[in-house]
Amino acid sequence: MDTLAANPFLVESPLPLQYPQFDLIELEHYLPAFEQGMAEQIAEIEAIAGQSDAPTFANTIIPLELSGRLLNRVATVFFSMTSAHTNDGLNEIEVEIAPRLSEHNDRIFLNEQLFDRINSLYQQSDSLGLDPESLRLVEESYKAFIRAGAELNEDAKQSLRNINTELAELSTSFGQNVLNEVNAVAVVVDDAAELAGLSSAEIQTAADEAMNRDLPGKYVIPLLNTSGQPSLTKLENRALRQRIYETSLSRGHRGGEYDNREILSRTIQLRTEKAQLLGFSTYADYSLQNQTAQTVEAVNQRLAELVPPAVANARREASDLQAMIDAEGGDFELAAWDWAYYAEKVRQQRYQFDENQLRPYFEVNNVMFRGVFYAAEQIYGISFEERFDLPVYQDDVRVFEVRDQNGSTLAIFIMDLYARSSKSGGAWMNAYVSQSQILGQKPVIANHLNIPEPPAGEPTLMTFDEVTTMFHEFGHALHGMFSNVNYPSFAGTNVPRDFVEFPSQVNEMWASWPEVLANYAVHYESGEPLPAELLNRVLEAQKFNQGFATTEYLAASVTDMALHQLQPDEIPAADQLMQFEENALTAAGINLPAVPPRYRLTYFSHIMGGYSAGYYSYIWSEVLDADTVDWFDENGGMLRENGQHFRDTLLSRGGSIEAMQLYEDFRGRPADVAPLLERRGLN
Repeated sequence: MDTLAANPFLVESPLPLQYPQFDLIELEHYLPAFEQGMAEQIAEIEAIAGQSDAPTFANTIIPLELSGRLLNRVATVFFSMTSAHTNDGLNEIEVEIAPRLSEHNDRIFLNEQLFDRINSLYQQSDSLGLDPESLRLVEESYKAFIRAGAELNEDAKQSLRNINTELAELSTSFGQNVLNEVNAVAVVVDDAAELAGLSSAEIQTAADEAMNRDLPGKYVIPLLNTSGQPSLTKLENRALRQRIYETSLSRGHRGGEYDNREILSRTIQLRTEKAQLLGFSTYADYSLQNQTAQTVEAVNQRLAELVPPAVANARREASDLQAMIDAEGGDFELAAWDWAYYAEKVRQQRYQFDENQLRPYFEVNNVMFRGVFYAAEQIYGISFEERFDLPVYQDDVRVFEVRDQNGSTLAIFIMDLYARSSKSGGAWMNAYVSQSQILGQKPVIANHLNIPEPPAGEPTLMTFDEVTTMFHEFGHALHGMFSNVNYPSFAGTNVPRDFVEFPSQVNEMWASWPEVLANYAVHYESGEPLPAELLNRVLEAQKFNQGFATTEYLAASVTDMALHQLQPDEIPAADQLMQFEENALTAAGINLPAVPPRYRLTYFSHIMGGYSAGYYSYIWSEVLDADTVDWFDENGGMLRENGQHFRDTLLSRGGSIEAMQLYEDFRGRPADVAPLLERRGLN
């Protein structure tokens, strides 16, 4: 059979809401679909650029916005799979296709005839008689072309093409190295006695992981993408804790085939060249131009304001942990691998509960149905029905039809819960289909978590951090599902990077909202609710260890910003990269040996993707989030009218209105930083 003729990407999926045909998609379909998709879009672009009629919104902007439908279809599924469920075949295609896609984008954005038409419309935009969203599409299209180099001379354009192609190759290599490295350095333990402190189920999971790696009789502790590792909270064996932590911190710069130092050094050099080619002093200046922060100075100032109180708080916490070590007769100084273990001990002492007491009350289905979904049902009036008739790419992936308050289908939601070796670390949301009125599309949205899968037959019991992450990612999902815009460019989470985390962080509030927590926090065996006194202690403990959490986050943000503010002659060579990191932390007053950055540079995937010079976004968005939580408190909390107001004024608007205007439309005023300082104990 002709592969092309049978390729499911070549037509819109006949499944509900154009849901991907995962059961029909084979490895050999991707590359032909990419090639045909690129060819089709270039033909569409040339038709727009080459027409003799004077440019209008209808004959230029609209067809540009709607071009590349096939390419978008295949790229969306492909890059979702390379993150969620990759394999050698997909990795090979990614290595080939990433630079070709970069070249393809340059063919569009560096097309002189096309830019001339867009520029003409932009210059007369006030007289086009367009509605506000259409006018914004003209403006944002123009800005995108300028940022892509449309005004450069031909020699500069060629330099830019070369840079973009190499950056695409480097980004692919970096990401694949991170995943390969985290799998390669999983910690092998010979004796179960070393695992004292872990539950019997966790020990069994480690044994199962060893069997999967052909290591019978041993135990394997996989690593997560962050510097800290969950097992460190429980492991009593200090030497093993040290081995795990040092292994985690060594990723990407210990030599060998997955070393990322050369890749990162070259990436920063090319980014700096690109920024200066486009008229910016540094890559950070370029990156921040279209963010809500706007300037490097604004970000540097915010970080500089937050670092001293965060570090002071972390030092106070360190003193408490050292006191616990001393009280137990430990003849050693607190180290990074001790922090989580003794923080848990101090928390138990101070608030009289530990994670093991909580986990039986956080069974995954209860958290999802009676927590995450319940909160959305109460606040927004939507409902969820699990679908078993739609194909999935992995057996444990779940699919839900989401209905609006009037009973109509709002979206399809995919939940991918469990960690696996084929899946990138962390948690994220993506849209397989973006909402658009002009295309008649409703959204297909996915959440991806990395919850460790329990032994067969055992329930999935979550930590409170994992619970919070599920609520967080569903906040992104709601942003995508509630989208109500004309143009796909503005759909859902297509907003500035330092605004995109805001709706997801707001949704975290419902994880600890008493009414919601009481509904989902029930014992997985008895059905008994979390005891009121334990619930109160959980809520009281929310500010605990915030010095550590804020400091490790700020440390990563500082190194990201420092790296992207360099001039070409300041960029560290590969063998100087880790020293640069240390120097940057010291200069910022945040170099605490017991609190390393949440991500060290060589496994800091955020800065190789959409968060370069942008990791600050989480705390920047948290200002809006904390102020929004105050608004809900002031207005009666979990009320339908509150949810509707948030949805109507902000969540549904996507990027169709300037981000801070959206916030003021919702809040009635600019954001206040005081609630954030109070939340993190920084005031």
